[in-house]
Amino acid sequence: MHGRPYVLYLVGIGLFCGMDATMKMLVGTMPAVSATWWRYLLATLFTLPMWLRAGRPRLTREMLPLHAVRAAFVSVSAVLFFWGIGRLPLAQAVTIGFSAPLMIPPLAALLLRERLEPRSIGAGLLGFAGVLVASGIGSEQPVDLPGILAVALSAATYAVTVVIMRLRAARDGPSLVSLLGAALPALFLAPVAAVLAPGQMLPAGEAWWLAIGAGLLGAIALQLLAKAYALEQAQRLAPFEYTAVGWAALFGWLIFAEPIPWRTLAGAAIIAVSCLWQIGIIRLPALRRA
Repeated sequence: MHGRPYVLYLVGIGLFCGMDATMKMLVGTMPAVSATWWRYLLATLFTLPMWLRAGRPRLTREMLPLHAVRAAFVSVSAVLFFWGIGRLPLAQAVTIGFSAPLMIPPLAALLLRERLEPRSIGAGLLGFAGVLVASGIGSEQPVDLPGILAVALSAATYAVTVVIMRLRAARDGPSLVSLLGAALPALFLAPVAAVLAPGQMLPAGEAWWLAIGAGLLGAIALQLLAKAYALEQAQRLAPFEYTAVGWAALFGWLIFAEPIPWRTLAGAAIIAVSCLWQIGIIRLPALRRA
């Protein structure tokens, strides 16, 4: 049972990376805001059966404000990420985006009153070092300030959504968290897409299958992550966000025929060590309080 939330989280992150690969193809056919709206709209349809199967957990007025706040942050984070990743080199965008797990432990301590664990801090820093190794960022890469700011803000808003998910998951249950986590962003993004891309809101041709696939993968992934957060502290799960580097490399190789350089493998190994350290399978020197 102790390892269950980590397995759920690993699989959930993998499915989210599969969704990202699908979205990468979809964004190539339509504006990012429209693609993001469809991703959440279809995810809502796929999470409805999960909510029904769970016995239709009751939606109360008390829980709505925080879910609405989370949905607003989710909407902003998703659109900024997909917009920014279209401007930046992929490795640069992913590395900036992976600043989010570093923000989760202090936010969890501030908002959830979780005790800030030295091992969580150490594992998070080690995992981020693995991301830096995997990215291979060099000084010759172009600097796109708007893209960098977009992805950085996306990471910050994403960290907030993770902490709010942890706050509500144990109280409301994974099925309701998943349903609201899809339906409310779809509701928020609909008028934005209508204003910014009025003639480009519908997928064309085979892009419908990409939209459906992204919605399904996102719905299942969110369900798994909500279950994990209902069982474990946010700061303990945060280092496992970095496993997305390995998943992204795998999907890039399988779908886009992108080679996997040695830096990616080395970074993935460091990330694996950070995750094993976090759950106590291996022991490394822990950070001590001053």
